[in-house]
Amino acid sequence: MAPRVLHVVTNVGHYDDPSHPTGLWLSELTHAWQVFAERGCEQVLVSPSGGPSPLEPRSLKFPNYDKTAKAWHGDPARMALLETTAEPGAIDAAEFDAIYYTGGHGVMFDFRHSADLQRITREMFERGAIVSSVCHGYCGLLNVTLSDGSYLVAGRRLTGFSWREEVLARVDKLVPYNVEAEMKARGARYEKALLPFVSSAVVDGNLVTGQNPGSAKETAERVAALL
Repeated sequence: MAPRVLHVVTNVGHYDDPSHPTGLWLSELTHAWQVFAERGCEQVLVSPSGGPSPLEPRSLKFPNYDKTAKAWHGDPARMALLETTAEPGAIDAAEFDAIYYTGGHGVMFDFRHSADLQRITREMFERGAIVSSVCHGYCGLLNVTLSDGSYLVAGRRLTGFSWREEVLARVDKLVPYNVEAEMKARGARYEKALLPFVSSAVVDGNLVTGQNPGSAKETAERVAALL
């Protein structure tokens, strides 16, 4: 059977201030989707509430709007997938070999609070399936606890969008929390590249994480290698 990958996308389209739109960072999905598709994987989209996943406007502009993002954005069938994402309560974790949390600032508001996504992630991780994230996707790992009550991220090496990158992206006044600091507070062994916005991925057993939008392809390739 072909490996099955569950992509997690956001339902949130703006920051606390509605005049500042956000959403899914499209290339973080499309780069990974292409890597998995080339390896014959079956892929499914899920979101915390199910249904539509809005796109981050900045991900539709140069240089982020690359070949894979343009191809997806211009394909009605692919865009329809983002309008009809599954609800996590309907997902059987046993049917998937990897979960991949995408980013975009919208995820900061809804990933960490989904009990069903936490359940899926816990069940997959504990049976040795791959848990992965890119950029802000690691917000989805913040509150995941294992069967013994410990945080999944405690004592584990990982990466994700850094506070320095938030500042450089000029959104440090808009984000609801400092996810890098939150990760460290949960005992994660957070790592980041020497330079911001360069591709960087960290593998710790069956936990695979990427730092920023430019890390999506590398992160997916690391996941694919484990699959």
